[in-house]
Amino acid sequence: MLKKVLISFLLIVPMAMAEAANVTYHISLKKPGNTSVKHALTAKGNQLVDAQGKALPIDISYSQTTVGGETTLTVTLQAREKVYYNIGMEVPTGYDTDQCDFYLPGFWYHQNLRSPNTAPSFHVAKSWNVREDRLSAPLSGVFSQQAGASLSVLRQIDAQPADALIPLAQGEVILGGPTSLGYVGFDNETGKAKLTFGYPYIETPKRYIRKLTLTPAIYTFAKLDKGEKKTLTWTLHEGREADYGKYVADTWNYCFDRINPQPVKADVNVAEVKKNLTGYFRESYVDKYDLKYNSGLSLLTDKCEPANELELGFCGRVLLNAFNELEYGEANNDAQLVQMGRSIFDSFLHHGFTEAGYIYDRLNYGSKQPWGGRHSIRQQSEGIYAILHMLKYDKNRGKLHRDWEKRVRTILDNFVRLQNADGSFPRKFMDDGSVVDKSGGSTPSATVPLVMGYKYFGDKRYLKAAERTIDYLEKNIIAKSDYFSSTLDANCEDKEAAISAVTATYYMALVTKGKARQHYIDLCRESTYFALSWYYLWDVPFAQGQMLGDLGLKSRGWGNVSVENNHIDVFVFEFGHILKWLGQQTADSRFAQMYKVIYTSMDQLMPTAERHCGIAKPGFYPEVVQHTHWDYGRNGKGFYNNYFAPGWTIASLWELYTPTRTESFFKK
Repeated sequence: MLKKVLISFLLIVPMAMAEAANVTYHISLKKPGNTSVKHALTAKGNQLVDAQGKALPIDISYSQTTVGGETTLTVTLQAREKVYYNIGMEVPTGYDTDQCDFYLPGFWYHQNLRSPNTAPSFHVAKSWNVREDRLSAPLSGVFSQQAGASLSVLRQIDAQPADALIPLAQGEVILGGPTSLGYVGFDNETGKAKLTFGYPYIETPKRYIRKLTLTPAIYTFAKLDKGEKKTLTWTLHEGREADYGKYVADTWNYCFDRINPQPVKADVNVAEVKKNLTGYFRESYVDKYDLKYNSGLSLLTDKCEPANELELGFCGRVLLNAFNELEYGEANNDAQLVQMGRSIFDSFLHHGFTEAGYIYDRLNYGSKQPWGGRHSIRQQSEGIYAILHMLKYDKNRGKLHRDWEKRVRTILDNFVRLQNADGSFPRKFMDDGSVVDKSGGSTPSATVPLVMGYKYFGDKRYLKAAERTIDYLEKNIIAKSDYFSSTLDANCEDKEAAISAVTATYYMALVTKGKARQHYIDLCRESTYFALSWYYLWDVPFAQGQMLGDLGLKSRGWGNVSVENNHIDVFVFEFGHILKWLGQQTADSRFAQMYKVIYTSMDQLMPTAERHCGIAKPGFYPEVVQHTHWDYGRNGKGFYNNYFAPGWTIASLWELYTPTRTESFFKK
């Protein structure tokens, strides 16, 4: 049986490698006011000419060099008269579509089947092309489960990045200026997978313009004046992998080595960063309700006035920010910040808990029913995380909070009862424990407070529950390379799910030894590649007049959000120092270098008194950073959405620039 499998494998893989070199070319030429004309191209020496023998107003030369498992394609176009063109290529793989998973870094995983039919997925179509700036690396890839092999195409990034504003958002569009953006994608119309790529960009069969909104396709055309040249280069890379997870890991390493991202600047002045962020603490503080809080969501970028809403976890991170201002205030003799932080904790102690002992997840004091009655495992976990840090901080200074400890143990005991037999937790549930959303994708968020609770209270029940979460995580998420359902406003493939898996396995490694510890390190490394796949390795271009470009934003080091939310942000929290730690544990220099890229990149849009970065008040760090032709409801590429949630961005940056916090908690 094994012999037959090996023979089958050897028959399939060489066929794919042979077909990979069989690139087909076409060019579409457009005259203003007329529909474009598509010409199939054929090779004639080192030239590409019209397959029907028709004269073209453009000369196209090409070279194709194969070394080992890598083929470099270079195409040079030179106009004999002014032309508007779009050139495209297809590479057959020989792989059956039904046996394939696809990969567009930070945008497409497997077949994107966790998204509805209002977002890019196989639910809508099996062939897609997207502009390169949607992707954390300008790459398209396909992995064949049947062959245990893969093929990827990576665009060589232009030395002179540029983008052009467009007069229309669909149909055939002549670009009003130079762009360095092409497209990559895949074609499955015949049932056999092909990789597609070209220049300038097209987006087919639909464009994804905002959350869960698809619109008609776009085809752009670049101009070449008479005698002008344009050279384009792509690299085809073949690999053999055991599964999709190994394919993503190998491809991230390949892209990293090819692009070689460098730190954005030499250093980060952490003291100055934190001093600026305290502007948010001071200006967002609300004390007119029974719960005190820093207003962190539903704010307008042009006003930054406090709102009536607060959120325990992700969008607001109310208790984590309270701990940050408390800790910082005491370290810097700032009585105002200390008073704010203490008052927030005190108000939650007396007014922040439900009948069942959970913390209120989200309250809207402008509503007749401020609380919706639901809890999420992620929100509760993030609340406990902040409280335990406060408890350990004060305990180290000789101050105990028995009332808080009792509250925390009640929630952790509730967690133990809520946990399913397979180790998972429901994503959302009611105060009485009844399940609203049984999805287990958010399970690893519970690992962190359980491990912390074990360390703080010495209760082995919490460690046992944490171990069971990893059993579920390993079997259902990591082994299947299916990181989903962790973010609060989407139930799809997302960056936060991967980071949650990384963080959970890291925490388990901190409290175990020997083979168990090594196993958790291995799981941490495997999930880290999926987390890293969302982070940009290159700097996307902006057009003049797009604010982010005018500010000089370098996108490398920033992470895309999810399949459904197509913008970049500074969500990193503990991932930065975990990445550095993992580099030390595995002796992988790529992790250490990527940590430096992230560390030196994420403070670029810091609003200060001298440089507001499009935000009304200093310290209110932006959230929805729209880096591609997509918007969250307003403004589009190069700008922010008008509403934002700075509570979590401040908390994330604060943790990035407080790298020893977790280690300090686990010290005796």
